[in-house]
Amino acid sequence: MIKHPNIVALDDIYESGGHLYLIMQLVSGGELFDRIVEKGFYTERDASRLIFQVLDAVKYLHDLGIVHRDLKPENLLYYSLDEDSKIMISDFGLSKMEDPGSVLSTACGTPGYVAPEVLAQKPYSKAVDCWSIGVIAYILLCGYPPFYDENDAKLFEQILKAEYEFDSPYWDDISDSAKDFIRHLMEKDPEKRFTCEQALQHPWIAGDTALDKNIHQSVSEQIKKNFAKSKWKVSPYP
Repeated sequence: MIKHPNIVALDDIYESGGHLYLIMQLVSGGELFDRIVEKGFYTERDASRLIFQVLDAVKYLHDLGIVHRDLKPENLLYYSLDEDSKIMISDFGLSKMEDPGSVLSTACGTPGYVAPEVLAQKPYSKAVDCWSIGVIAYILLCGYPPFYDENDAKLFEQILKAEYEFDSPYWDDISDSAKDFIRHLMEKDPEKRFTCEQALQHPWIAGDTALDKNIHQSVSEQIKKNFAKSKWKVSPYP
């Protein structure tokens, strides 16, 4: 049913001896953060192009009545190793059909990316995905998350209040348009939050307000610091 250039396809299903095998489309370009760290040059415009692809794919899902519910950088993979490779959304383990007349209320998702209304245990809608895209856009422009605390209760408190800052010096060179775009997606009230369609029309995505200034050094340093993986510390070979 799902066919979109930025969504990992399910090619086939096999059942054998009590096991179900899902044959997924091969995506070999690696994870989003890895690619950004490896780059020598990275700009707001690069981030804008990435977010455009995510928005376009999630709008497609929403039009089909599907809510992903676990959008995060780890679920964004590059299709190939090519420099201009497209980005692919993966991992639909928590996705759900939004049936007419029914409400979504299950608390699920990944701490740090989950929308306030989910934590407030209120019925929610596809707007939760738009919040997550806002969080991803924030991280893509500074390299660290908008909400952070080692104590989950304190982390959730921040998210429930939608308390986040554009800290200096990390945001000093980022355009006002990018900040405006993020504010519209990371809007506490889901009724006022941008839909994917509205976000796709914002000048930071559809216009030319995304800056071409190289922000690679600052962003990659923060990614390594805040999203450190063992493979960045040790050799990938056994």
